[in-house]
Amino acid sequence: MLLISCPHCGPRAEIEFAYGHEAHIARPTDQEKLTDAEWADYLFMRKNPKGVHYERWVHARGCRRWFNVARHTVTHEILAVYRMGDPPPALDR
Repeated sequence: MLLISCPHCGPRAEIEFAYGHEAHIARPTDQEKLTDAEWADYLFMRKNPKGVHYERWVHARGCRRWFNVARHTVTHEILAVYRMGDPPPALDR
């Protein structure tokens, strides 16, 4: 089980959190001009790296606030936790 450090509440067990998909996805600004294929690409296509991945999580059974996590997808090691709106941290990996 992962121990996730909520930036608002501190370290908690993984069962208190819910995964919210990839972080730092920019919503298209001019949606009316997108083709169906471009809109589908925005909605459904996400990275699936073998390595460091930036993700959104929510403390569903706690403060209910969203935050970002830099996690290694192979080892599940959490490399950084940071608040929504903050830039992703520079990692040496």
